[in-house]
Amino acid sequence: MKKGIMAVDLFCGAGGLTRGLLDAGIIVKKGYDFDEKVKDTYEKNNEGTKFFHRNISKLSGKEVLEGIDRENYYFLLAGCAPCQPFSLINNKIDKKDKRKNLVLAFARLIEETKPDFVLMENVPGLKNGKGKEIFREFESRVDKKGYFYDSKILDARNFEVPQRRKRLVFSASLHFPVKIPEKSENSRKITVREKIAKYRRIPVGKNIIPNHDVRKLSELNIERLRNIPKNGGSRKDLPENLILKCHKNYKGHGDVYGRMKWDDAAPTLTCKCTSISNGRFGHPSQNRGISVREAAALQTFDDDYIFYGPITQTTKMVGNAVPVKFAESQGRIFLQDAA
Repeated sequence: MKKGIMAVDLFCGAGGLTRGLLDAGIIVKKGYDFDEKVKDTYEKNNEGTKFFHRNISKLSGKEVLEGIDRENYYFLLAGCAPCQPFSLINNKIDKKDKRKNLVLAFARLIEETKPDFVLMENVPGLKNGKGKEIFREFESRVDKKGYFYDSKILDARNFEVPQRRKRLVFSASLHFPVKIPEKSENSRKITVREKIAKYRRIPVGKNIIPNHDVRKLSELNIERLRNIPKNGGSRKDLPENLILKCHKNYKGHGDVYGRMKWDDAAPTLTCKCTSISNGRFGHPSQNRGISVREAAALQTFDDDYIFYGPITQTTKMVGNAVPVKFAESQGRIFLQDAA
């Protein structure tokens, strides 16, 4: 009998996946990422883990396995390769974008380390859009190594995440058939109000809540927000003199300059989720965008999870993260089946 599961997080970023796996009861030994700016955030919030600044495409299986006790623990290799090349939001197809190859770098590391379990998260476009050929090759390489596996496109809202966030999940096991559930046991729909209504108004002097920082707005944008109805209003409600020139006679991107609704889910958070000009990221009732702390709460990070760096970096860390509760629910699947 094994004592439990020991994991390595590839493309770990600020640690959303790692934090979720830890909360599920999985030991995460280390995380690898190309962005060295996430080191403090990753290590200081995830006790016992170690961050390594590496290009995953050049990482060897031998290095990944260093410090992993395979005699006493099952080994989980987890990761979320950059999703931008496969995102539906990204209208441009760049054949030279090397990030597309990172999914296959993940496949290579599976071949080199042969973990007991595999967990991958990405955007739906990897399976049914721009990345489908890469995903087919990934599946084929895993299949040739004798894994049972399953993949599904899930809505994070069904896993206690107050966000409309569709994500592809791929799970594999060497030991037993894998079946990914459509929702968590507690699939109650959480709202924006439940997650961010508790935070104090801004500005109110010096912030005592870590990361409760917002982007500065021009007077014109503040005036726009004053004219956008609270609790779900959009730029379509603006008077003629406040409509941006690029939005006149243009119906696309209807969420930009929009407000979130208190008693609904948030939209999918992105790496620019504190900017009102990049989505429906306006606060439901205050004349500002959501703060980094509020974005983190909508990604189901606890308030004591601190993000280090200027707001442009911390916003990116939060928006790119796997929602903690979503990751936790996926980790529990392996624990239940390995018990």
